[in-house]
Amino acid sequence: MIIDNRSAGILLHITSLPSRFGIGDLGPEAYTFADQLEEAGQRFWQILPLNPTEESYGNSPYSSHSAFAGNPLLISPELLVKDGLLHDKDLQHNEKFDDARVDYATVSKFKLKLLQRAFKNFSDELPDKLWKEFADFQKEHKLWLQDFANFVAFKKHFGDKGWVDWPKEIKQRDKKAVKELAEELNEQVEFEMFMQFIFYSQWEKLKQYCNSKDITFFGDMPFYVSHDSADVWSHPHLFKLDDEGNPTAVSGVPPDFFSETGQLWGTPVYDWKSLAEQKYDWWIHRIDHNLRLFGLLRLDHFRAFSAYWEVPASEDTAVNGKWVKSPGREILSLLQHKYKKMPIIAEDLGEIDQPVRDLIKEFDLPGMLVLVFAFVGDEKAFESSFMPHNHTHNSIVYTGTHDNSTVRAWLEESNDEDVDLLSRYAFQKITEKNVHQVMLRMAYMSVAQLAVVPVQDVLGLGKEAIMNKPSTGSGNWEWRLQPGQFSKEYVTELQDLAKLYGRWEEPENK
Repeated sequence: MIIDNRSAGILLHITSLPSRFGIGDLGPEAYTFADQLEEAGQRFWQILPLNPTEESYGNSPYSSHSAFAGNPLLISPELLVKDGLLHDKDLQHNEKFDDARVDYATVSKFKLKLLQRAFKNFSDELPDKLWKEFADFQKEHKLWLQDFANFVAFKKHFGDKGWVDWPKEIKQRDKKAVKELAEELNEQVEFEMFMQFIFYSQWEKLKQYCNSKDITFFGDMPFYVSHDSADVWSHPHLFKLDDEGNPTAVSGVPPDFFSETGQLWGTPVYDWKSLAEQKYDWWIHRIDHNLRLFGLLRLDHFRAFSAYWEVPASEDTAVNGKWVKSPGREILSLLQHKYKKMPIIAEDLGEIDQPVRDLIKEFDLPGMLVLVFAFVGDEKAFESSFMPHNHTHNSIVYTGTHDNSTVRAWLEESNDEDVDLLSRYAFQKITEKNVHQVMLRMAYMSVAQLAVVPVQDVLGLGKEAIMNKPSTGSGNWEWRLQPGQFSKEYVTELQDLAKLYGRWEEPENK
């Protein structure tokens, strides 16, 4: 059991924090939120992946051109001023950012200009101490940083083409050609490294601040990586690709009740034979990297650690795929040798079969229990593992996740039978005004060791606050917390519930 005591946490991605620069970041509002979490008795702050996002992938943090890099959009301009890399006047702007939504295109242009200015100041004026820290950072992250910086610089140089369309000698990573081009683009390569240096510096300071308040970051790691990424370009032998670098097989999920043709995700699948020859070191390094960022790590699409749906790359749908066994047990065993208390959470939602359950049990991994999945008004509802009376101790209970409707939106979308079931179960009439409070209380009273609630459900927000609608390509990942919206009233409510349901630990310094 990796969570020692009954605990509570909040799900809020960094981009959703308030700020005056159009997107949440690692600056003052993140520290304010950490203070509020401490006061509210929350011991976990759950976030989504921190990797760079791209407009071409709908700004999803689950589709990135790097499995290791951090998102420069999360860098705080205020902290750049504090570190002497920018001046107060640099932060003055006329952009009319929306406090309620992230406009990624506008934010990206604005932040890039600030970061370029900070890089110029860094190059021209900064003392040797900061340069030494930069050099140390490059050594510490040498397994991925140079390849990543080259990849991004090369991609811009070649007009944003995917790496399979680059000149052959660069696509196939001829050492001499890559070195010469990297030297030609040295300033851009160094700028990419600089942004990573700043991101990780700011992240580490925020993490240390949270840890000092007994707040642990709870992160997330996708199973697959994007084809057009630094990872696939620099490690093509680890993926099922043809001689031109194109996938021969891609990922997805089979047809089900929700989709007659399944879902075709399109990311390349792994060449497990090649990975096994290297003792899965790329996978282990990737998980190690994430566990340096977070105290707890959720493995997204965990069922793929047992078997995954593989589809020939020539197919237009996921119908003609097949289940392929994966070496998840071997990877988890290697991790267990390094981490005796496995700080791993299994994302076990969706269609889960017995081999997946056996794998979760073998490594004693907590799974997920989502309350909005419980109240489906049919005769089998009371048998569901999501029903509170069926919850288990080694689990994490949620009202909902970033991929679901908010609790209030769920009520608005549900039929009368589902709402009636919840009303009978909660022994009170459920309305738009009280549904989030009922679900919040139900999560806290669960026997599950950890209760995590999206901040939208703490506030009782509706469909306007949904973070992501799966299978939709636009309008996702944009929701933002308004300045002052997470007020003292909600902090006090959470503190009271944490105390009432045994999820409160008295701070040691009080």
